[in-house]
Amino acid sequence: GGGAPGRYRLSTRSEPSLGPRGAGHPPGHPHPPGGGGAAKSSATVSRNLNRFSTFVKSGGEAFVLGEASGFVKDGDKLCVVLGPRGPEWQENPYPFQCSIEDPTKQTKFKGMKSYIAYKLVPSHTGQQVHRRYKHFDWLYGRLAEKFPVISVPHLPEKQATGRFEEDFISKRRKGLAWWMDHMCSHPVLAQCDAFQHFLTCPSTDEKAWKQGKRKAEKDEMVGANFFLTISVPTGPGASLDLQEVESQVDGFKAFTKKMDESALQLNHTANEFARKQVTGFKKEYQKVGHSFKCLSQAFELDQQAFSAGLNQAIAFTAEAYDAIGDLFADQPRQDLDPVMDLLALYQGHLANFPDIIHVQKGALTKVKESKRHVEEGKMELQKAEGIQERCNIISFATLAEINHFHKIRVRDFKSQMQHFLQQQILFFQKVTQKLEEALHKYDSV
Repeated sequence: GGGAPGRYRLSTRSEPSLGPRGAGHPPGHPHPPGGGGAAKSSATVSRNLNRFSTFVKSGGEAFVLGEASGFVKDGDKLCVVLGPRGPEWQENPYPFQCSIEDPTKQTKFKGMKSYIAYKLVPSHTGQQVHRRYKHFDWLYGRLAEKFPVISVPHLPEKQATGRFEEDFISKRRKGLAWWMDHMCSHPVLAQCDAFQHFLTCPSTDEKAWKQGKRKAEKDEMVGANFFLTISVPTGPGASLDLQEVESQVDGFKAFTKKMDESALQLNHTANEFARKQVTGFKKEYQKVGHSFKCLSQAFELDQQAFSAGLNQAIAFTAEAYDAIGDLFADQPRQDLDPVMDLLALYQGHLANFPDIIHVQKGALTKVKESKRHVEEGKMELQKAEGIQERCNIISFATLAEINHFHKIRVRDFKSQMQHFLQQQILFFQKVTQKLEEALHKYDSV
């Protein structure tokens, strides 16, 4: 397991708040160290003055400074192991999936209030439960607060108007299905108590639901204490080289920035292309069809028997172009929309990483500062080693999360690109088939 934190208190300027992860706050500026004449015992690693910094709010700072203390039960331990690609979260020994089906409109208060409930069927229990969007929202809030170094996937957006329109419900169900897949695929999130309660508590048992909810809300292993639950490899060769960690995290930061830009660009392009197909292409093909139809109508004015076949063939060609226009309009639903759903999910992950990286960077800064204090004779070596050991725990967790992100990214984009190209091929085969049918109508003319 990870090294137990020291129980000493450091002199503090103010207590760190253990609130939820702050969204996009500017990083804190470390306070310059105190004057040179301090005696060894009174030396302290400075506090971030920015109380809104994620490093502070997540409890990362309090943990690194050795202020977290709590009893970690075996069931709460989160293990990081060394895999072939470096630190990884220990695999979930009992992997499962969960489908989200049949969104149905339900009412309460004798029909005064309507809502949509989704049927969830987790494969490890086989028991279906019904959950509303507000239940998903509650769970998301708990997990984002509890796991400062894990990217909790964002939920598809809320919508106040048009909530019951079929298109919206179907789009949200697909978004929730991606969300659920990412939750079940994450070795830590999948096994977490609040998520298991959400998946398994019978929909009809209001009392059990409230009990589980209260238990999750009273969880003590949040904030600084959350980091106590992380257990990392020990022994020779198990501690990480800080410079290497820093360069890996910097590399990932550059990667996420680039991926975010290109995801935005692809989303914009796909959206534009879909819009053109639904309106522009459909209209253009149907214009061509209409023109052929006018030609066949003109030809019909000639009553000669031998020209009847040609008139019918041209009229058929007109219909083929009309049908191709409709195929274009329906197509984005099959290929481009699923790509955009995936991009939306990943844009949520990419928005989480600056905070995760910020916690890691904050920890590294504290290590550098404590090393400097030791060199200047202002801090005992043992205290500095404690800080380094706890930073090591945050580094292991951050690198494990980065590894997990890359693993599922490759899995998701591979299957989505295959799906996209298969659908494109099917589409063009349908178009070709329509044109071939039209062509054969001329054989007997």
